[in-house]
Amino acid sequence: MSAGMTRRRALQLFGLAAALPAAASLAACSSGSSGGSTGSRKLTFVFYGNASQQKAVKAEYAGFVKENPKVQFAAQGIAAQNWAGFANTVATRIAGGAAPDVIDIATEGLGIFRSKKLIEDLSPYIAKDKTAIDDYYADIDPTYKKWSDEYGNPGGKTYYMPGGFNTVCLYCNTEVFQKAGVDLPGNDDWTWDDFEAAAEKIKSKTGAYILPFGSAQFTDIMPWLLSNGASTLNESWTKPVIDSPEAVETAEFCKSMVDRGYSPKPGGNFDAATQLSQGKLAALAGGRWPTIDMIRLNLVDKVQIVKMPKKKQLGTPIGWDAFPILTSSQNKDDAWSFIKYLTTKEAGEDFAKVGGTNIPARKSIALSETFLKGAPKGSELLYQAASYATPVPSPNRGAESQQAVEQTWLKILTGGVAADAGLKQLSTTLSGLL
Repeated sequence: MSAGMTRRRALQLFGLAAALPAAASLAACSSGSSGGSTGSRKLTFVFYGNASQQKAVKAEYAGFVKENPKVQFAAQGIAAQNWAGFANTVATRIAGGAAPDVIDIATEGLGIFRSKKLIEDLSPYIAKDKTAIDDYYADIDPTYKKWSDEYGNPGGKTYYMPGGFNTVCLYCNTEVFQKAGVDLPGNDDWTWDDFEAAAEKIKSKTGAYILPFGSAQFTDIMPWLLSNGASTLNESWTKPVIDSPEAVETAEFCKSMVDRGYSPKPGGNFDAATQLSQGKLAALAGGRWPTIDMIRLNLVDKVQIVKMPKKKQLGTPIGWDAFPILTSSQNKDDAWSFIKYLTTKEAGEDFAKVGGTNIPARKSIALSETFLKGAPKGSELLYQAASYATPVPSPNRGAESQQAVEQTWLKILTGGVAADAGLKQLSTTLSGLL
């Protein structure tokens, strides 16, 4: 995998959602606008991924299939360049008359479906199952619930039920840090200055890079911006703030880490997980998904997860799964049964046992032995990071915005444009996309 292994690529490889064999094509999905459970009770679920995931994820939804034998559950993965691109693809297909019943969509696609009025208000369903949903909400981080409501469910209606999420921390090779005589912060905070000093020691004493500084928005850009009190867009995602003094300072810091040889040159292929296993890399950034590589490479006992370093504050983006019911679904009752199933402790425990690439929404599961067993030390910090996280900016034209951000950041890192000039032009570009 490349150094800038994106959240999108990780999810393509390992999947946040599940599919069963004999998945139906979207052309066979139900369409129309009728209401409850009628006809064949076929339930079609679309997720971000590909057909190769089906065997690996079959067990994730086996519980729902077993509990609902009369429902013909079919699912299909759709590959795309990123979450926003996936959302655009699904929205286009829906407009063409091919609509699923339920979608697994991430933060980057929230605005697209709501703005096009393609999804149901879930409030009536929630009211009927208030006890079960209240139990779910009581078990998730209140900050995460706040973000889900503010960005996914504005106006007092609930369009999306939040699922698992990802934040960003650092996976550190403890042997590399020990050889360099650098102490890891453990559960404590550390600063950009601490990080830069560690990079210098690690480079001089071991020859290893401390971290790949790349241009993936979720892992390489947002954590550094947010830890300096900056971002790409304002809180309402209506105005660019990417050319702020703090953002320019952040870009210049990242470029300096590349210029000083503390990071491999960005823009090419760099297998971060393998380099970490070989001691040529001290750390890599990610959410839950790098754990898959740590297990594959037998690195779990040699790796410790720590917080991203801070400048002005702790910072990490957060992106989450969200599950809506399509207005065109002809089987809304069963669609709701499926979504409600996803909120149960039983489902969460099943997902935790199977493994996966996101963090369970329920605190009781995310901090349980079931989820943490066999994972790197410090994995609980991924869940705890939700308390200081900021939703990854995801306007309606999110795919184009993300592309502009990543292309400009790469140009800055490689010396193609100065940070201040590049971010000023990027601000103009983003303004035209909002």
